[in-house]
Amino acid sequence: MGCLNLTTKIWPDKFKLDKKIIVITGAGLIGSLVIKGLAEAGAKVIISEIDEKIGRNIENDYKKENLDVNFKYMDITQEDSVDSFIEECEEEFKKIDAWVNTAYPRTKDWGKKEQLLDYSSWRENIEMHLGGYYLTSIRIAELMKEQGGGSIVNFGSIYGIVAPDFSIYKGTDMTTPISYAAIKGGINMLTKYIAAYYGKYQVRANVIAPGGVFDNQSEKFVAKYIEKVPLKRMALAEDIVGSVIFLVSDASSYITGHILVVDGGWSI
Repeated sequence: MGCLNLTTKIWPDKFKLDKKIIVITGAGLIGSLVIKGLAEAGAKVIISEIDEKIGRNIENDYKKENLDVNFKYMDITQEDSVDSFIEECEEEFKKIDAWVNTAYPRTKDWGKKEQLLDYSSWRENIEMHLGGYYLTSIRIAELMKEQGGGSIVNFGSIYGIVAPDFSIYKGTDMTTPISYAAIKGGINMLTKYIAAYYGKYQVRANVIAPGGVFDNQSEKFVAKYIEKVPLKRMALAEDIVGSVIFLVSDASSYITGHILVVDGGWSI
């Protein structure tokens, strides 16, 4: 076994994403900043978004900053759309090094308190969200198997790990749907299964589980939330970006099946 030359700077290069082709599904609060962060780290980023206007606007804005981003339409809940998207990317870019699912498909009644008792809403949300993550993860894992490896990152939540604390919603019009907990818990085990099954093909699969991300919630909710957080603040969307860069980079090459919690200590 050779000796490591300690004067050689190896770690900064492992975080670089130069020449990596990375797909991001969803361009919302977190996804839009993940797109920017990965592009700033050197990746060619393919924006996948069901809302073409949002996708095009983000593409145009980031291209003005000389970032290598490209929009392509995809609906992660539709098999034909996913297959066509992957086929088009493979043909144009020859490979996909990493795939990051931040998309958040949901029904129009999402977040309403009466949703707890609505079985049709439960069924539709699980099929759209968990089903969409299953569909995209399996399809891209098969491609990565053929190309010799890759990294899949699925977005979960602390509510896929611990139960909600309903006291923080008291006195507000907010809640967290029961289907959200089931979906995010399911994403954890879906990802672990993929990590176990495709590991021998050098396909890695991991989950990022953010805590509450600030999105102009009411002052009452924010105050109650941060009482429970050791770092005494909610997450900002930009707090999540570094964890994505890590998991798609070579710096995490021996990490798979892991749930990376980014919650300011909430779940401890």
